[in-house]
Parts: sequence; structure tokens; C-alpha cells
Amino acid sequence: MSADYSAKATILVVDDNDMNRDMLSRRLEREGYQSVLAEDGYMALDLLASNSIDLVLLDIMMPRLDGYQVLGRIKADPRLHNIPVIMITAIDEIDSTVKCIELGAEDYLPKPFNPVLLRARIGASLEKKRLHDMEAEYREQVEQNNLVLSDRVREQVMEIASAQLGAIFAMSKLAESRDPETGEHLDRMREYCRVLAKKMQQLPKYADTIDQALVENIYAASPLHDIGKVGVPDAILCKPGKLTSDEWIIMKTHPIVGAETLREVDRQHPGNAFVQTGIEIAEAHHEKWNGRGYPFGLAGEKIPLVARILALGDVYDALTSKRCYKEAFAPDDARSVILNDRGVHFDPDVVDAFLATEDEFARIRVEYQDSE
Repeated sequence: MSADYSAKATILVVDDNDMNRDMLSRRLEREGYQSVLAEDGYMALDLLASNSIDLVLLDIMMPRLDGYQVLGRIKADPRLHNIPVIMITAIDEIDSTVKCIELGAEDYLPKPFNPVLLRARIGASLEKKRLHDMEAEYREQVEQNNLVLSDRVREQVMEIASAQLGAIFAMSKLAESRDPETGEHLDRMREYCRVLAKKMQQLPKYADTIDQALVENIYAASPLHDIGKVGVPDAILCKPGKLTSDEWIIMKTHPIVGAETLREVDRQHPGNAFVQTGIEIAEAHHEKWNGRGYPFGLAGEKIPLVARILALGDVYDALTSKRCYKEAFAPDDARSVILNDRGVHFDPDVVDAFLATEDEFARIRVEYQDSE
């Protein structure tokens, strides 16, 4: 491979002396190289820009643009800096050669040229470039393979995540199905939550809190809010009339049951933001802004933001949905209830976001109507 590489190598000879250029060109051609000639630094830079050059033989002492300046421009150009440069020096320019090496030159050749030394130093520099090019090619291949692998992993993760979300949504549907009047409640809930979260995201107060990940997580996790109802007996969950005090005590356990169920998932698979969002929603969506909710009586911003958002969507959906014990409220009546509970049941910021997005709520209400 090294011999083939050398045979194809193109070497740029830069020297203002015609005789030196011609002599080097003939010797390079006898060694099997192709040569390109430049009589000054400007011409050399033009040729480097328009040709594929593997090595530069660069004279130091030239008019207009000397070897130091040409070397500096080559090494400063990202497109050229990997091309090896061998400086051509006179015997009395050794100190200058040291300076060139410090500036990035690979080697030097003293005048008059020794054929053996010329062959050896050109060969060594080209071999160094070959190895560098090979390393760069391998690195590019690795990067490409990593990109392909990342895409495949991302696709697989998305497939797994989609399957997991589908399974969790199905379990949430199963929990809700024990109450036959909930219908499309879960679909509406996640749409309401996404609308509220995106609206609040526009407020400076929440710019650093609500990012796209949170919007996606609350959308995905909102169906988990009542998953703890699987622990509530049917006689209580489906009771058409008013619950007794003892029955309410049992009903109020469902946020804890749901949160603990999801915490077990988090213990087995820690660090999943979706699951952690589900825990906050399941546990705190019945808390109230004034601290009179359940199960823990949290108040104000001690209630997780995602639970404060879901709480409004949950109540709005309950108000505007028909139940065995009531008719559906008209949207205006539902708005009045929510306004009256601003700063009491609901976070004032969430209420304001709701008022700004009522048209979206109406659209969702129509799009996800309960089946008869």
C-alpha cells in the first residue's frame, strides 16, 4: 500500500530559482512522483487551493512571500494543515530550519540536495501522511457507524417507549373502564394537559421550568393519574350516590396506591422522567392550592407543577361530562366554577392559562366525545 501511495503522490515544489525547481522536478519524476512547480509563495497557495497535493518542498528565501509566511498560511488553513511540508534550506540557514520546525514543518532538506537524503525524507513524510489519512478515514468511518448505530438505537428506544406507553395507557384504560361513564376521559386529559403546559411555557416565570420534555412527559403520563383506583372496591368506585365518611377514606387512598405502584417501577428502572412525572401526577392531582386537598394537604407551589396542571383539566372534564349522578355542565358554567376556585382549588397561573386556551379545550371536547 505504501508503494502505491508513493507512486501516486503529487509533490509541490516551491522555489524562486528555476534551476532548483527543474532539478527537483526531474529527480522526483525519476522516483515515481508527480511534481507541480511554483516560482513564488502566492502561486504555491493558489496551486494548493486548486490541486490535490500530498507534500510540499518549500524554499525559505523567496521574494514577495517567503517560506515562513507560506508555511504559516498552510498550517493555519484547516483544509491544508495536514499536508506535510519539507523546508529547503542552505547550509547556513540551520537556525532558520529550527524555526520552521517549530512553526509546523515536518522536516528539512539542505542544499545541495543529497539524492539518498531526499528520497528518505520524502518517503518518511509521505508515510506519515498516509498513516494520518488512514486514521482520519477510520475515524470518519467510526463516526458514520456511530451515527447509524445511534439512529438504530434511537429507533429501537422509540419503538420500546411507544410500546411501553401503549401498555401503560391500556392499563390506565382498564382502570378507568371500571367506571363505564368515563369514556374518552384519558384522551381528553392528556390533550388538556399538553395545551395548558404549552401555554404556561410562554410565561417568563416558567421558561426555565417547562421545556419540551416536560410537555411530552405530562402528555404521556397524565393517563396514570387515577391508576390507583384499581385498589378501590367496585362498590365504592361505582356507587351512584354520595359516599359515606368511611367510603371517602378508602377513596382518598387511590393517589397513594397509584404513586406507590409507579415508585416500584422507578425502583426497578430508576431515572425515567416519564415515570417520575407519573408519580407526581398520581400522588398530588387531588391536592388543592389552599392546602385543603388530599392525601397530604399540600399547598401552593409545594404541589408539583404537573399535578397542578392536571388538576384543572381533571375538574374541567368532570364538570363538562355526564355522570350517573349529574348532567354535563355547559362550558360557561364550568368556566365559572374554575374562576371561583382560582387561588382556592387551582393555581392562579393554571387558571389564567385555561382562560387563554378555552377554544382549544372546546375543540378537544368535541374531538374526543364520549361514545354513547
